[in-house]
Amino acid sequence: MSLAGKVAIVTGSGRGLGLAYAQELARQGASVVINDVDDATAAEAVASIEAAGGKATAVVAPVGSSETAKHLVAAAVDTFGRLDILVTNAGVLRDTVSWKMSDEDFDLVLNVHLRGTFTCAREAIIYMREQAQGGRIIAIGSPTGQRGNFGQTNYAAAKAGIVGMVRTWALELKKAGITANAVVPVAATAMTATVPYFHAAVEADAKGEAMPDFFRKDLGFGTAADVAPLIAYLASDAAANVTGQAIGVGGDRLQVWSHPEPVVSAFHDGGWNAEALAAEFDTVVGANVQAVGEKFPALPDELQPPQA
Repeated sequence: MSLAGKVAIVTGSGRGLGLAYAQELARQGASVVINDVDDATAAEAVASIEAAGGKATAVVAPVGSSETAKHLVAAAVDTFGRLDILVTNAGVLRDTVSWKMSDEDFDLVLNVHLRGTFTCAREAIIYMREQAQGGRIIAIGSPTGQRGNFGQTNYAAAKAGIVGMVRTWALELKKAGITANAVVPVAATAMTATVPYFHAAVEADAKGEAMPDFFRKDLGFGTAADVAPLIAYLASDAAANVTGQAIGVGGDRLQVWSHPEPVVSAFHDGGWNAEALAAEFDTVVGANVQAVGEKFPALPDELQPPQA
C-alpha cells in the first residue's frame, strides 16, 4: 500500500480529520499539500509531517473558488512535480432549523463543501488526465448526507450532492484510470464534542484513552486516526478497481453504503390516477416508508453524560 512517489492535496487539513488524513498519507510515503485558512495552523500541520520525516507544503486559502483550486494544484505540481491524489475535506457548519436558516448560511456551507469539492476535483481531474497516469479523488461525505439530520439542511444538501458527484465522476473517469470515491467518517470532531450523547467517547479521546466499546463497536464511532487508513488505502494502487463507492468508517466498523434503489415497484394500467392512488397508496408506499435521520441506541448508564 506504499504511496512512495505520490503527491496528494488534502483540503481543510490544518487540524482534525483533515490533518489525520494528511499525516497518514505522508506516513505511507506521499508528499502532501496542506490547506487551511489560518497561516499558523497550516504551518503547524506542515511541521508535524516534516518532523515525522515526511514532505509537505501549505496553501493558505478558503476552498470554494476556482482560484483556490488552481492554486492548490499548482502548489502540488510546482513543489513536488506531479499530482496523484485529491482529498476534499474542507468544510464549515452553520446549523439551524430550515425556517431560521439565512441565505448567507445556506450559501456558505454549499460553497465550501459542495462547490469546493467540485472546483478542486475539476482542477485535479484536468491535470490528472493530462498527466495520463491515473489518479484518486476521495471526497468526504457524512451520515447526514445519507440520512438527513435535524438543523442541517445546508450540510445535508452538500454532503448528499458530493456523493452524487462521486458516482458521476466514477463513470466519466474510468477510461482515464482515475477513481472517485466518497468516505463517510464517524469520528470525534469539534462538532461531536458538543453533543452530550458522545461525551464519554470525546472525553476519553481527549485524555488519550481508548473509547468505550459501546462507541467503537455498537456505534462505529472512533477517532480521526481510525478513519485515516481508509483514505490512504483508497489512494493506493491496491484500490485501483474501487470507484463510485460511498464507504463508511468509524471506530472498529467499516461499511459500504448502498446506492439508492427502489424498494418496491407497482404498476397500474393506464397510469396512476387520483382514484387508483387513493385505493393503493397505503399498500404500495405506506407499507414501505423509509426511515430518516440517525437512530442511536440508549446509552448504558455508566456512559451517561454528567448532569448540568
